[in-house]
Amino acid sequence: MKQAIIIRKDLNLGKGKMAAQASHASLNAYKKASLTNKKIWELQGQKKVVLKIDNEKEMIALFSKAKKEKMKPALIRDAGKTEIPQGTITALAIGPDKDKNIDRITGHLKLY
Repeated sequence: MKQAIIIRKDLNLGKGKMAAQASHASLNAYKKASLTNKKIWELQGQKKVVLKIDNEKEMIALFSKAKKEKMKPALIRDAGKTEIPQGTITALAIGPDKDKNIDRITGHLKLY
């Protein structure tokens, strides 16, 4: 079991902003996960991977692919109070779910 957190690299977010957006994505995806997936993931150490994606278009395509696979991804839009405009899509998280399910969606992406 793992969770994938995907961050847009074209936004050039500061480290703190990136960490905040990744945290928002992680927590929101966790809330959407099934109780069974949550429990197994917690028992296995809550494995996460942080991946990078080139731009918003690719992020939305990945979000759509995850939804088509009956997963419950969390897409994060920024509130616009610091570095970037309100509504900017910054991050996406998928899972916790089985590694093979996550890899089917995100396996082509590189680690951040």
